Amino acid sequence: MENIGTLEYVLDKYSKIWSWKVTGDRAVGMISRLVPEAWYGENVNEVIIPDNTESVKQLKLIMDRYPLEILSKSVWQRKIVKTYAPKPTLLPIKHKLKHAKTGDQFRGKLLNFQKEGLDFLLKSSGNALLADEMGLGKTVQTLSYVSTEKQTFPVLVVAPLVTLNNWEREIEKFLKKKSRNGRIIENESPSVTTIRTGKSQNLPKTDIYIINYELLFKRFNDLAKLGIRTIVCDEVHNLRSKTTQKYKSVKKLAALNSVSYRIGLSGTPIYNRGSEIWPIIDILKPGLLGSFKEFCEYFCYLNEKGKAIVLENKRASLRNELQKHVMLRRKKSDVLKELKDKVRYKEVIAADTDFYIDELNKIWKKLEEEQKGAESEFSKSASYNRAIQSERQIAGLAKLPHVINFVKNIMEIEESVVVFCHHKIIHKLLNESLQEFSPVTIIGGQSDAQRQDQIDKFQKGESKLMIAGIRAGNVGINLTRAKYVIFAELDWSPAIHRQAEDRLHRIGQKNTVFAYYLIGSGTLDDHVANILVDKSYEIDAIMDESTENYENKDKAELILAQIQDKIRTK
Repeated sequence: MENIGTLEYVLDKYSKIWSWKVTGDRAVGMISRLVPEAWYGENVNEVIIPDNTESVKQLKLIMDRYPLEILSKSVWQRKIVKTYAPKPTLLPIKHKLKHAKTGDQFRGKLLNFQKEGLDFLLKSSGNALLADEMGLGKTVQTLSYVSTEKQTFPVLVVAPLVTLNNWEREIEKFLKKKSRNGRIIENESPSVTTIRTGKSQNLPKTDIYIINYELLFKRFNDLAKLGIRTIVCDEVHNLRSKTTQKYKSVKKLAALNSVSYRIGLSGTPIYNRGSEIWPIIDILKPGLLGSFKEFCEYFCYLNEKGKAIVLENKRASLRNELQKHVMLRRKKSDVLKELKDKVRYKEVIAADTDFYIDELNKIWKKLEEEQKGAESEFSKSASYNRAIQSERQIAGLAKLPHVINFVKNIMEIEESVVVFCHHKIIHKLLNESLQEFSPVTIIGGQSDAQRQDQIDKFQKGESKLMIAGIRAGNVGINLTRAKYVIFAELDWSPAIHRQAEDRLHRIGQKNTVFAYYLIGSGTLDDHVANILVDKSYEIDAIMDESTENYENKDKAELILAQIQDKIRTK
């Protein structure tokens, strides 16, 4: 990789102290963000930073990713900060997986690869991340484990609100009741309590408790009294931030003396950046990746926003560390030979650019006013975020007539279609404009019964068109009736799109799934698509063996600069 600048140990003429001089446009930009004590040198694109441990550490983080030409090599070798890999305290899981036999309490039949998943859970002593791609039956593999391993009950299942009913159905379908004397009751299922209120009260004695992430904090004291033996965290990427209440609540519950087994489930445990894996592993196998500071020092560099990004040359070693000790990851292409392919298309469609540019102008003017009146950095940041979200909505509106035409063209060949969008106004207009097809719909705010009714109608063929909010309809549902999925709007996270695609591309799908990403010509859709590609590379390199090579040059904050540029060049 080409050097982005130079690094030299110099006697600063103004302060009269030995310091580090960095030159080069890109290098100076990064240093200015990461080292607040930096000051400008005598020339353009030159910056001076103090010679201390923290500064040298930041320099090394940059140089692990972006090389600098070192002009003072001997000094640099003496000053360089050494970092060490966290030392795993756990023995590796044996990876020669067998077709494990399920216990008497399990009702049903596992596919061979699912039996190997059960074997992995048994060999990991029930402390594992089951990260199979979506649609491979992580729920049923988990239920087979709790019905096979000894003393797993009572079980606590923590899951997104929209998947609670699904867990109830799967438990009833796959598990048999075991009486207190150990007798299996064939025609009964374990007792289940689904917690749907935040009001604190004593919970009944049952085999399985189901609760959504948002209620954990409020019901922690009630749950702590139950003697929980197993915690299952479905869609465990909900715990990817160590600052949230739900992470802290699960962390405390998982540390209770009664808890022996901790299982995380997610086909997309990493949403945006590799460092999101640390909080998840910290719950499932504490200490495996060291403290967060140790993990970052060894595996990561800090980007311009101060976010920890896993270094390219460390991604494979992180993946190996996870697979050796805690994570089972299988792709559909590896285990379901009969499952057809999934094909993605980036389709550029027309957009109303006059409307788009006029609305951008209004957004920019409002942003400038809010920035001038902002009294804190928080207010400034919130203002930027509102501007970005506003741009995404007007991009959706600008291309909407052409999205509708695209959907109609697909519907003409009498195929079932799922359309995902993001904003409520887009959802509403799509429903109104496509009424001739009697669409079913999924959107935030529906009751569980309403949502399931819409899914059932689609799966039975009563409607051939579903219009779904991308964050309301991307988990916990099966839409294998369709083979076409259309993204009318783009989300910032590649994991969101993959989850949405895999509502169709899963066990039971008999056709090739075609995913169309509709890019509005003349909007910033293409920029967002590029960011998704860059984020996907980091995720794929950690979760799967990836040979593609991208450099993450595009940053989300550039959207605002591009907005201003588009307005000025109108």
